[in-house]
Amino acid sequence: MERRPLMDRRVAAGRLALAAVGLLIGGAFAGLAVEALQQGTGAFAAFDAYLLRIARFTLWQALLSTLLSVVPAILLARALARHPAFVGRAFILRLFAVPLALPAIVAALGILALLGRAGIFAPFLSVLFNEHWPGIYGLSGILVAHVFFNLPLATRLFLNALESVPADQWRLAAQLDMGARASFRFLEWPAMRAALPGIAGLVFMLCVTSFTIVLLLGGGPRATTLEVAIYQALRFDFDPARALVLTLVQLALAGGVVLALSRLGASLSGDANLPVAPRRIVWHTPLETVLNTVIIVAGLLFVAGPMAATVIAGLKADLARLATESAVFSATTTSLLFASLSALLCLVLSLALVAARRALEMKRGALPAGLLERATDSGAAMVLIIPPLVIGAGWFILLRHVGDVFAFAPAMVVTVNAVMAMPFAIRAIRPAYDAASARHERLCLSLGITGWTRLCLVDWPALRRPAATALAFAAALSLGDLGVIALFGSDQVQTLPYLLLQRMGSYRTADAAGIALFLGLLCLALMFVADRLGKEKT
Repeated sequence: MERRPLMDRRVAAGRLALAAVGLLIGGAFAGLAVEALQQGTGAFAAFDAYLLRIARFTLWQALLSTLLSVVPAILLARALARHPAFVGRAFILRLFAVPLALPAIVAALGILALLGRAGIFAPFLSVLFNEHWPGIYGLSGILVAHVFFNLPLATRLFLNALESVPADQWRLAAQLDMGARASFRFLEWPAMRAALPGIAGLVFMLCVTSFTIVLLLGGGPRATTLEVAIYQALRFDFDPARALVLTLVQLALAGGVVLALSRLGASLSGDANLPVAPRRIVWHTPLETVLNTVIIVAGLLFVAGPMAATVIAGLKADLARLATESAVFSATTTSLLFASLSALLCLVLSLALVAARRALEMKRGALPAGLLERATDSGAAMVLIIPPLVIGAGWFILLRHVGDVFAFAPAMVVTVNAVMAMPFAIRAIRPAYDAASARHERLCLSLGITGWTRLCLVDWPALRRPAATALAFAAALSLGDLGVIALFGSDQVQTLPYLLLQRMGSYRTADAAGIALFLGLLCLALMFVADRLGKEKT
C-alpha cells in the first residue's frame, strides 16, 4: 500500500521537471508564434537571397569542418591505438580533453593570438605569402577553430571504438603475422567504420549550431551562419521578422540533423571518459613507427598551440590591474553566481527526472515503457535540438511585449544554461541512483522511508560524488557560455564572456587576453574537479 504513494511522489517531481523544460522550450516557440501572427505574410519577405546564402554557408562550413576534423582523427586515433606505450600518451589524451572544457571565446582568442593579424606566426606568414598577413578570419578561421575543438573529440571517440576490439583478435592477428595494412583492413577499420556515421554526424551538428566561433572569426556578412544572423537581427538591426524566419530555418536544420543522428545511433553528449590502452601485441615496422610519431606530434602541436598562445597572450596583459578593475570583479561575481544557480537548478531537474524514470520502470515491471517514462529517459537530451541562442531568440521576441527585455537577463541565462547541461548531468547521476535504488528499494518500502528522509539517508551517500561531478560540469558549461548572454547582456548585467566580447569589440586586445586566461583557468579548474570526482570510487 505504501509503494504507490512513493512512486507517485517521485513521478510527480519528474512531471514538474518535464513541465519546466517544456515551459522553457514552449515559451520560445510561443514568442515565435506571436511574432509570426503579428507579422502575417510580411515575415515571408525575409525569405530572400541573403537567407539562402547564409543557410548555404552554414551547411558548407559544417561539412568542411566535419571532413577536416574526422579524417585526421581516424589517422590520429589509429596511431595512438597502435602505440599504447607511446611516451606521453596519457598526457596527450588528457590534453585532448581540454578543448571540451575550454570556452569557445577563449579558444578563438588563442587562435587569434597565434594566427591573427598581430599573432605569433604573423611575421612568418607575411614572408611566406609575400604580403602583410591580414589575420585568419572568414571561412579559414572558422575551420581552424572548429577543427581545434572537434579533432580531439573525434579522436577520443574513434579511440574508444578501437579499444572495443577484443584482445583475442589482436592475439590472432599477431599469430597470423598481420602487418599494418592487414590489421587496418580486418580489425581497425571495421570498428571505426561502425562508429564513423555517428561521430561525423555529431561533429556536423556541433558545427551547424556553432555561434561564438563564427561571431568572432567570421569576419563579415560573407562568413555568417544562421545563429549569428539571428543575433545580429535582434541586437543590431532589431528586425524580429527576419530573426523569426532565421530561427525557423535554424530549427528545421538542427532538427533534421538530430533526426539523422538518432537514426545513426549517435550520442549528442559525446563521451567524456578517457580511453584506457589495453595490453595487446602489435608489430610495427620502423617506417610505420616514424609515420605514426609524426601524426601524433602534429596533432599534439595543433591542439596545444592555441592553448599555449592563450597563456602567453594572457600573461602579457596587465593582470594586476585587471584583478582590481571593478568591471572585471563585477563580471566575475555575476558569472560565478549565474554558474552556481544554473548548476543547482540543473542538478534538481536532472535528479527529479532520474528518480521518476526509475520509479516508472519499477512500476511497469515487464511491460513496455510508457510515454512518460521515455520522456524522463530521453526528453532532456531533446533540448539539444534547439540551440541556446534559438531559445533565447524566442524568449527575446516574447518578452519584448512584456517589458524591458534586458531585465530578464539573470533568469534567462540561469534557466537556459541549466537546461542545456541536463543531458550531461543525467549521464553522471543516473547510474549511481539506479544502483542505489536496486540495493535499497525494498528496504525503504518496508521501513516506510520516503521523501526528504530517504534522499538524505539512503540516496545522497551514493549520489554525493556523481552529484558533485554534475554540479562542476554544469557550472563550467554555464561559466563559459556566450549564447544567451549575447542577446540579454547589457551594461548592467555582464558575465566574463560578455565582458571579453566587449573588450575585443573595442580593440582592447590585451585586456581581452587577460580575461580569457582567467576565464579559461576557471572553467578548466571546474572540469578538473568534475573529472577527478567522476573517476574516484564511492
